[in-house]
Amino acid sequence: MKRQKQDGRAAKVRSFSATDEDIAMLEAVATYHGHTKSGTIVGLVRREFWRLFPAGTGPIKPAHGARVKT
Repeated sequence: MKRQKQDGRAAKVRSFSATDEDIAMLEAVATYHGHTKSGTIVGLVRREFWRLFPAGTGPIKPAHGARVKT
């Protein structure tokens, strides 16, 4: 199942394995920030990705006009 986002990118339904404690922590963080669990995971992954690869990688490039540290 794909959902079309406003910017044209499609989101796919995914699944992952986690302990009950991990899910409880995820729910607490998501609730604190007012996001969904999915949105929280995506936000954390994006933040870590750009921290590790500020200039992007192969197919993943920074947005036009983004400040890039090299």
